[in-house]
Amino acid sequence: MDRSGTLLDTIVALATPPGVGAVAVVRLSGPGAREIAGGLMPCGGAAIADWPARSSRLRVLHRPGSDEALDRALVTVFAAPGSYTGEDVVEISTHGGISIPAAVVDACVALGARQARPGEFTQRAYLNGKLDLTQAEAVGDLVAADSPKGRAVALHQLERGLGERIADLRGEVIGLSALLVQHIDFPEEDEAPTPIDAIVSRAGSVAAKMDRLLATAPAGELLREGAVAVLAGRPNSGKSSLFNALVGIDRAIVTAEAGTTRDAIEAVVSIDGFPFRLVDTAGLRSSSNQVERLGIEIAHRYLAAADVVLYCREAGQGMSEEEDAFVRSLSCPVVRVCTKWDLATGCRKADPSEVNVSVVSGDGLDSLGDILRDMVFQGVVEGRDEVPVVTRRRQSDLLRKARAEIAGFGEALAGGVPAEFASAHLKTAESALEEILGVVATDDVLDRVFRDFCIGK
Repeated sequence: MDRSGTLLDTIVALATPPGVGAVAVVRLSGPGAREIAGGLMPCGGAAIADWPARSSRLRVLHRPGSDEALDRALVTVFAAPGSYTGEDVVEISTHGGISIPAAVVDACVALGARQARPGEFTQRAYLNGKLDLTQAEAVGDLVAADSPKGRAVALHQLERGLGERIADLRGEVIGLSALLVQHIDFPEEDEAPTPIDAIVSRAGSVAAKMDRLLATAPAGELLREGAVAVLAGRPNSGKSSLFNALVGIDRAIVTAEAGTTRDAIEAVVSIDGFPFRLVDTAGLRSSSNQVERLGIEIAHRYLAAADVVLYCREAGQGMSEEEDAFVRSLSCPVVRVCTKWDLATGCRKADPSEVNVSVVSGDGLDSLGDILRDMVFQGVVEGRDEVPVVTRRRQSDLLRKARAEIAGFGEALAGGVPAEFASAHLKTAESALEEILGVVATDDVLDRVFRDFCIGK
């Protein structure tokens, strides 16, 4: 997106989902927001220009150039720079539905506003210094969050949880540069203010902090996308019943006949507040039925892409050597689940690594949820304090780049490379951290950050 002149436009969009509802909000932002909103009122733009910040008035809106009334709406003014975007913002709360808000948006366009692009209000907030880029990304994550923990982490990011950590790391990199300047500016001193080995040690400490932050990246990305949890096992091993129990409704067909599931069935669920994409798959066995064979092939594809596998076997049924070898060959973590435990008369838990569950009584389901949460999302939350989680590939890639440069800096100094040459590593690391925050960001980066936002946000 070309930023030159873009902030001179006044943009408009429906900020609430279209459709039947009690209220719809049309949002204007830009230098002409007050004038355009005033053009919808019989009194014109002069009166609204005098409204104090954060003031609201109930007004009848008219189609420009006519006496046709569009709606009776609540008009609220947010004056620059104390608005979400940092510009003059006017929010028009109309009655809901399709026709009224669409007519108000069209009227604003007729008066000179431009239809906003996806995420353009938040993009303007970033360009006007109201948010850093990690906060802007958190806005998108917050809107898209489909689990309590995903929402909590996104809200923590919006409060600069990650941004502050990155800013602190940048400050430490700048501190290393300051220590190095003493060696560059006073090369003939018998004893430099800070010994080289102390600077190398401090660089190692900075790298360790980056490592701890990077360790949250795999689980952080899963918080945004949902961890793929695949239910697998032999036919009639209780997979579909367990799937339905975890989802909370009967999504998968359950019968006594083996091989009922012929395709993969997906559902997004929240387990102890964390997002999972549950996948029920066809039973694994040799089959001459073409449809069932296709289902088994699909099951193997899901298993290859899984973040965790729930391998199910019926209580009282042992696992063959071939089956056990298959489970051990899976590249992701596996939870062994012993199903139909309510029917296991006289059975004892043979394997301490297995979880016994009964979808009839509910026994074991809470324990299974705890195991899944800890196995996939361990380390994301410590106690009640949210860890600043790296949730996007852009963030983790740049943080790895900065970490590599810090390591290169330490190795260069320890190897006797002159300080002025070793300092190049610090400059690159600092630039990478600044790019995470959006201190420097190209149009291509901004396009990638905001393209998945909804229009109106």
